[in-house]
Amino acid sequence: MRSPIEQYIIDKVKEIRIAKGKSQADIAYGIGFESTGYIGEIESPNSENSEAYNIDHLNAIAMVLECSPKDFWPEKPL
Repeated sequence: MRSPIEQYIIDKVKEIRIAKGKSQADIAYGIGFESTGYIGEIESPNSENSEAYNIDHLNAIAMVLECSPKDFWPEKPL
């Protein structure tokens, strides 16, 4: 099960990804994965899922989305 901060960041990455017209494949390939499965698994709302982005992923995703890694984090602690 994901923590509230992990879910917030996953949701924010997805929101920005969609707003910028990027696909899960764009993110997956941009951060060095050979398939989109991992991104799909992370974005899946399955409550049993514990997959989440790590700091290196977030930095690479920010490069793909041309934004700051700070854009994925909430203003205040959750």
